[in-house]
Amino acid sequence: MTKHSDRLNYDNKIILAPMVRVGTLPMRLLSLQYGADIVYSEELIDWKLLKSVRRVNDALGTIDYIDRSDGTVVFRTCAAEKDRVVVQIGTCDPQRALKVGKMIENDIAGIDINMGCPKEFSLKGGMGAALLTQPEKAKAILSILVKNVKVPVTCKIRVFESVEDTIKLVKDLASTGIAAIAIHGRTKYERPQHWNRNTAIAAIAQEVDIPVIANGGSREIDRYTDILKFKQNCGASSVMVARTAEGNCSIFCPQGLKNLEDVITDYLKLAIDYDNSPSNTKYCVQNMLKELQETPRGKRFLECQTLEQICSIWNLGDYCRQKQLEFQSKGMLGRRDVTPDMFNNISNKKIKLDFDNSNIYELKCAFIRVNFPKDPDLPKSKLIVYCGKNKLKVPTYSIIREDKLFRAVATLDGKKYSSSYWEKNKRFAEQGAALACCVALGLIDRQNLINNGSILE
Repeated sequence: MTKHSDRLNYDNKIILAPMVRVGTLPMRLLSLQYGADIVYSEELIDWKLLKSVRRVNDALGTIDYIDRSDGTVVFRTCAAEKDRVVVQIGTCDPQRALKVGKMIENDIAGIDINMGCPKEFSLKGGMGAALLTQPEKAKAILSILVKNVKVPVTCKIRVFESVEDTIKLVKDLASTGIAAIAIHGRTKYERPQHWNRNTAIAAIAQEVDIPVIANGGSREIDRYTDILKFKQNCGASSVMVARTAEGNCSIFCPQGLKNLEDVITDYLKLAIDYDNSPSNTKYCVQNMLKELQETPRGKRFLECQTLEQICSIWNLGDYCRQKQLEFQSKGMLGRRDVTPDMFNNISNKKIKLDFDNSNIYELKCAFIRVNFPKDPDLPKSKLIVYCGKNKLKVPTYSIIREDKLFRAVATLDGKKYSSSYWEKNKRFAEQGAALACCVALGLIDRQNLINNGSILE
């Protein structure tokens, strides 16, 4: 049996745990900068990775796995973390797991199989904690990866009510040749309000000869020294930190916690440098702010929709704008440059016929909801008012959908208008078409749209 554990050592390590929507590149890099030894990605479902295409992003210096259907970044990584990033996979099928493993093995340091997630989505799909009661399938997934990929393989589980039953499962999983096992000290029915079963982890650690990574101690961890205490209490080789790191990842600093303002600023700089999606950036900052979202500044932050708007709250708006211009000059494709034929190699003939069948006013404009705070200001609303004043029929909208992307054509008084961008939902596509119409009719000032980022020249 091939051994890979010499490449990534799991002894005496402090690790950023896999967390949905949190374990993206900026948070992983910041955790490493602050002192984490290993960082895990958020759980990535096998079929989603298999639907993606690998691209070298020269503008950012990253490797991107892009969803073929809508251009979304499924996984982004870079050289700074290559030897310390572990991708956690959600899977219930050995062959799919292997395909993903072979697909990503050259870009990462390790692969982890999620066998502990108690969420309904995972359980219904036979993934996560569902594998705890299917040890043969769990072993098959781990075995095929251990034997066929270049990087170390681990798994993350939850404990059973019975320590003896948990030990038996861990021994079975360890027999596959995995490099380490992470153990969350709660059952699949228990939640953060329940105390972590540290003594159960300690009992398990004594019974196996592979590194045991203790997880679930965020209620006990307020500072760096608490991590070391938790490790000792669990008798574990290493510690994996989740919720505490989600709120302030400077928990990894041996020198002590940093001011939250500095942490957010450091995070946003990385989000800018690696063109992190605005929605993901906003989610991560929300988890840091917690109750501070109720402050006047917090409420202004919650209204933000673009990365630049978010960064402006922390005086990084100019830096964000400069970096985005730099990326564009290097030829990087932005969210608004995504088209249905970009990754799928589909014919664009149908799309062109639908949009070019008459004279059409087409504008490179995007509907950004925060730029229209009141419903009467919405482009579609403005057109309804305009039609009422001029005794015209209200515009109609036709939609073209390709995979997960939408474009719309607004028809008003026999003329057609469209945004050249593809949107991720029908409503925004219709508002984009209405926006193009409003600009053409002089109902919305073009220069204002340029200033707020709705029009890119």
